[in-house]
Amino acid sequence: MRKTKIVGTVGPVSQDKAILRQLILSGVNVVRNNFSHGDHEEHLGRFRTVQELNAEMGTYVGTMLDTKGPEIRTHNFLNGSVYIKQGKQVIISMKEVLGTEDKFSISYPSLFNDVEVGSSILIDDGYLSLLVIEKDKENQELITVAKNSHMIKNRRGVNVPNTVLHMPFLSEKDILDIHLACDYDYDYIAASFTRRADDVLAIRQILNSRGKDYIQIIAKIENQEGYDNVDEIIAVADGIMVARGDLGVEVFAEDLPHMQKSIVHKCQQRGKLVIVATQMLESMQNNPRPTRAEVSDVANAIYEGTDATMLSGEMAAGRYPIESVEYMAKISERSQAHVDHRIFAQNALYEGDNLLDAISFSAVQAAMHYNVKAIIAYGYKATDNLSKYRSIAPIIGVVDSYHKATSLSLYYGVFPVIGIEQLERKLKEFGVVKGDTILVVRKYLIEFINY
Repeated sequence: MRKTKIVGTVGPVSQDKAILRQLILSGVNVVRNNFSHGDHEEHLGRFRTVQELNAEMGTYVGTMLDTKGPEIRTHNFLNGSVYIKQGKQVIISMKEVLGTEDKFSISYPSLFNDVEVGSSILIDDGYLSLLVIEKDKENQELITVAKNSHMIKNRRGVNVPNTVLHMPFLSEKDILDIHLACDYDYDYIAASFTRRADDVLAIRQILNSRGKDYIQIIAKIENQEGYDNVDEIIAVADGIMVARGDLGVEVFAEDLPHMQKSIVHKCQQRGKLVIVATQMLESMQNNPRPTRAEVSDVANAIYEGTDATMLSGEMAAGRYPIESVEYMAKISERSQAHVDHRIFAQNALYEGDNLLDAISFSAVQAAMHYNVKAIIAYGYKATDNLSKYRSIAPIIGVVDSYHKATSLSLYYGVFPVIGIEQLERKLKEFGVVKGDTILVVRKYLIEFINY
């Protein structure tokens, strides 16, 4: 069975209930709602669809609210898009205008104060690079020249590498969205453009004020500042998303593989969740098969020991959403056969300084040495703690509520159930037969039993 989880972004091509059912059957473990787009009514419709499908299918698919965060986007363009040629002088206005090839506007007016002449402004994942050659203070406009040619469409992302932006981390929209997550008990909040520990704590404060401290915060590392502060961010977050889209624009592309590997390793050391995201099967937005490079990319994330990989546009807006999930699931399952779980368990010993850690580590090691077919963990905490040691045997987490079950949907190697009847079904699903050895973990007790 596949131990690495799949986060799938729901969007226009995947929000239909029948399609979403197929996506879950194909391997989606957590459904992500990107709150950079759409309204609350639209997102709640998708959230309720997941709940309905869980009830109908007997699954525990989790839900993730991904905040808009302190991002910058272009405003709209005449006819929806414009083509900007290399060498063209382009004005970036701080006041909203309908964009043309000569002038367009952005969503962050204070960029005028933050950016300096000589800085590069990157549009649409860096596909258009503009060099700032002059600042027009009277009109609050940046005069730029295009370093390459590119077609840009409405509301494309804007990045400014090596520039400190003085944007507040949480906008009014973000705060309203976080309260929505509290109202409906989302499992995870993905915090976009996290730059420092205080950003995570600002969200934590809202959750605590609502009595929703169990909602887990996944900090998205998307710029150099976030990467530089990743240790302090890991310390206060429940997990990290290596958001390679914006991060790959903000830093040199050749540095990205090492940064990904470093973040995954640090999360393993501290027993925190980690997701590798963005462009994993990007070509499948238009093609029915991934490229060989994409297959290797997903496989390498598995070899690194990530908890989950993520699909964005492939599942939200692509032509082959179901096939994308199927391929990611197949690549993940095939790759995990070549993973050395002993190394992952040793990596996680960094924080192994309490009794529960010692019990969990011992259980995973025992399962490996004695060919245990499954580990049964009673309780949420025991289950989540076992996961960080990357057991070669599946971990069946027996919990007492729906929300605890869906909250475990992101954890490596964990398969949540509620009650003995579901436990028995899951054991049979994993091929456990009479006489097989299974290992049971109850708080501080480890017990071997013959099934």
